[in-house]
Amino acid sequence: MREKVIEKYLVDQVKQCSGKAPKFSSPANRGVPDRLVLLPGKPVAFVECKASKGRLSRLQEKWVSELRAMGYITEVVDSREGVDAFMERMLCESL
Repeated sequence: MREKVIEKYLVDQVKQCSGKAPKFSSPANRGVPDRLVLLPGKPVAFVECKASKGRLSRLQEKWVSELRAMGYITEVVDSREGVDAFMERMLCESL
């Protein structure tokens, strides 16, 4: 499945939960995750979308690792099922 399709599915799922998933870009910081996920009453999460079987670049791996080390929820999703699992964790777990 293409990255664009997975990213749109993520945005749609977040919207259904009254949240927002703005595109995250930082021209001076290449490799940052694709989306910020903002859900009511939940912590901010960073999400990197990949095509099915897609791989993170070294810069992306570095960002994911650093954000997680700082305590931020940071996910990599490469399928609709991955998005669904992420959303369930965000909505069901007491974070």
